Amino acid sequence: MSHLHSSKTPWQPDVTVATVVVRDGLLLCVEEHADGRLVLNQPAGHLEPNESLQEAALRETREETGWKVRLTHLIGTYQWRAPESGRHYLRFAFAAEPEEEIPGATLDEGIVRALWLTPATLQAEAARHRSPLVWRAVADYLGGSRYPLALARHLA
Repeated sequence: MSHLHSSKTPWQPDVTVATVVVRDGLLLCVEEHADGRLVLNQPAGHLEPNESLQEAALRETREETGWKVRLTHLIGTYQWRAPESGRHYLRFAFAAEPEEEIPGATLDEGIVRALWLTPATLQAEAARHRSPLVWRAVADYLGGSRYPLALARHLA
């Protein structure tokens, strides 16, 4: 039995992408301001109109870290409801390899800095993760979750 959405606007989850970028065993993370806190996340953000999921992952990584990367795999898809706001998120997490750091790149508003962390350090900072989605994607990646990029197809 389906549940009806009670508001006048149709229910729609926030579609987001995230990128787990790995170099020499380190993870590319961002420290950012969110909801009055300084939190840790991987490069992530919302899908924009007329953009493929893969394009969004590349753009968000570049805008939030100043790195150009090459996507290698889809790690997984995740649904999560933020308890504070009640917003629903549908996230597509990708694995990537760094290609080049953009000299003098300006990072998105709210981003304090990009930093490379060991998985152990990131896990130890769980209280500062922006959401449970941060560690879940990394844990899945570390556990071998790797799917062909073709699973995230864009039909133009």
